[in-house]
Amino acid sequence: MDQSSSKDGATRRGFVKQAMALSAGAVTMSYLGRASAEPLGLRYPDAAVEVLDDSFLKYRLFNASVEKLATGMRWAEGPVWVADGRYLLVSDIPNNRIMRWDEITGAFSPYRQPSNFSNGMCRDLQGRLIVCEGSTTDGLGRRVTRTEHNGKITVLADQYQGKRFNSPNDVVVRSDGSIWFTDPPFQTGNDYEGHRIDTELPHGVYRIDGESGEVRQVIKDVAGPNGLCFSPDETTLYLVEGRAKPNRLVWAYSVNDDGTLGARRQHIKAEGYGALDGIKCDEDGNLWCGWGSSGDPRGRPEDLDGVMVFNPEGKAIGHIRLPERCANLCFGGREGNRVFMAGSHSVYALYVNTRSALN
Repeated sequence: MDQSSSKDGATRRGFVKQAMALSAGAVTMSYLGRASAEPLGLRYPDAAVEVLDDSFLKYRLFNASVEKLATGMRWAEGPVWVADGRYLLVSDIPNNRIMRWDEITGAFSPYRQPSNFSNGMCRDLQGRLIVCEGSTTDGLGRRVTRTEHNGKITVLADQYQGKRFNSPNDVVVRSDGSIWFTDPPFQTGNDYEGHRIDTELPHGVYRIDGESGEVRQVIKDVAGPNGLCFSPDETTLYLVEGRAKPNRLVWAYSVNDDGTLGARRQHIKAEGYGALDGIKCDEDGNLWCGWGSSGDPRGRPEDLDGVMVFNPEGKAIGHIRLPERCANLCFGGREGNRVFMAGSHSVYALYVNTRSALN
C-alpha cells in the first residue's frame, strides 16, 4: 500500500470515528432532553406550591418544582401509575386514546388507540388495568373493562338491570377486590368526548363484587357523580357531586363491612367559584383534588386552576397552581411520592412528602 492510500484510509477512519462520536453525542443530548422535565419556575420554594395552612408545610418539599412532563392532548383525564413498568398512563378523551409517559426515557406516545373514549383508570389487586370507557367507538355501549396480563380485554360491566350505563367516569379498587365506579352522563351529550345518546339510567355509583362480579348500584341520589376514593382505613368513601348547585361538593359516606354504604355527611364545599373533579387520598387522610373554575363568569380560572389539598377535616391547606385546569391526578414515581396531574392539555408532576393511601 502506498503512502497516499494509507493516508486516505486514516482520514476515512478518522472521519467515521468522529461521525460516530458526534452521533453518540446527539443521541445522548436527545435522550437527556426527552428525559428531563420542564420546571414551571426556577426559584425555591416554588411559588406554584402555595401554603394555605402551616400544616401543609409537612408535605411541601422545599426544593421540588412543579414540572411539565408532556403536552399535546385535548382533555387529559384519569392518570394511573404503573410502577412495575415505570410509566404513567393518561386518557386523552376527545382524541379517543390512552397516552403513555415513560419515566426512564421521557417518551410520550399512544398506548391504546382507539380507547373507547376512556376516562378514569386504576389497577386492581393483581396489577391489571381497569378502565372506564366513556363511550365505545361504535356508539353501542359504555362499560368498565379489565386488561389482562396477556393484553386481552375483559368487559366487567356494561349494563345494570338490562340498561346501558351512561358514561363510566372514575374508578377505584378496594382492598377486598371490589371495583367502585361513577356513572354520570358527562360524555353522552356530544360527539366530541363520545356519542350523543339518550341515557337509560339515573346518575349513579356502582360496585362490582371482587369475587362474584355482581354489579350493584350503591348511590343514585347525586347530580353528576365524579371523582371518588377511599380513606386510608377504607371506612369512608369520598365522592364528588359534580353538578351540585350552587357549589360542587364532596360527600363522605361510611362504608359497612359488607360493602354497603351508611350515613353520609358533607365534607367539602367548593366555594369561590371553584370546581372539584378527580380526587385522591394520601396516607394521612388528606384529599388531593383536581381543581378549576366552575364556569361562573365571576370566577378567574387563572386563580383557580391546579390541585387543592384538604385535610381530613375538610379544610383547604394547600394549592398547587397550574397554568391549566386539572381534571384528575394520581400518586406514583419510584417511591410513590410524586403527584402526577392531568391538566387540560398537559401532564404535570410534583414531588411531595407523602404517598397514596393505597400504598
